Amino acid sequence: MGTHIRDARLKIVTYNVEWFNRLFDDTGGLINDDSWSGRWDVTKAQQTSALGAVFKSLDADAIMIIEAPDSSRRRDGVYALEGFAQKFGLRARHALIGFANHTQQEIALLYDPDVMSARHDPQDGGAQNPRFDQTFLIDVDDDGLPDQIVWSKPPLEVLVTPKVGAPFHLIGVHAKSKAPHGAQNDDDVMRISIENRRKQSAQCIWLRKRVVQHLEARSPLVVMGDFNDGPGLDVYEKQFGRSSIEIVMGEADTHKLFDPHAQMALGQRIGAMPSTSRFKKRDGPYLQALLDYIMVSPDIAAKHPVWQIWHPFDHPACYADVPLREALLLASDHFPVVIEFS
Repeated sequence: MGTHIRDARLKIVTYNVEWFNRLFDDTGGLINDDSWSGRWDVTKAQQTSALGAVFKSLDADAIMIIEAPDSSRRRDGVYALEGFAQKFGLRARHALIGFANHTQQEIALLYDPDVMSARHDPQDGGAQNPRFDQTFLIDVDDDGLPDQIVWSKPPLEVLVTPKVGAPFHLIGVHAKSKAPHGAQNDDDVMRISIENRRKQSAQCIWLRKRVVQHLEARSPLVVMGDFNDGPGLDVYEKQFGRSSIEIVMGEADTHKLFDPHAQMALGQRIGAMPSTSRFKKRDGPYLQALLDYIMVSPDIAAKHPVWQIWHPFDHPACYADVPLREALLLASDHFPVVIEFS
């Protein structure tokens, strides 16, 4: 491919791809057949084709993929993603994975090497702000004893150096789900939900420490991904006082991050609300939620970025493009969130 530097404006996306891993075999090859994917009533061929269409339409300089293909002793997520990019002729054709995890859902960055370079750049702020593959000590249950908090999916910290423009850091995040998986009765639902929310809040306090570390160093920062949370999304938020999003964005006048969709949600509890995901139980209605965010530091916010959620029923251009609309609905239960900035 030839050089593809259009101008200094970058287009960066966060996209949670449901069960992306199941579309690849152990050699990293796409399983492009009529067997069922991890998505309900969607074949692997249908999901693969849909994802190719979505990624191609995005034409992004970098895509933070949440639930990316597995990297382990048996599988190579980087090879799988780069093969996917080659098959669909994507500009964002180089892949980067940081600390691999054991969930078969990695956090990965696909990027265009003609526009930028990118490297895994994990930070270590000491015992009170350790590397994300280590353990964070915090008392989450108010018993006076520190609890050991770990990330099941350690955030991906990336130093991005554009060919045009200043370097900046990206942090890709997949925060713990608050869903009460394994609950057998109502008491279990309450116990597991509260326990999960405590762990998620602790993870986001840890992440907030990293945010402050970057902002104090005047390092431009983008924090993006699936937080499995947002203002008003569960009945335990009032008990905990604030959502995980509020923790990460910051509530003081200094060292705040900005995301217009989060601000909209924080500003109202009733009424129209942006959403980045659409779920359906087999026999139930569709439910929508704002789970995916792109938060930026004040220096990037001052450049007047443009945010978009490629929700096929909320984004007029996505709705008008019928093949893209159908592809977005088939590809995942989340929709891409896009930011463009100089």
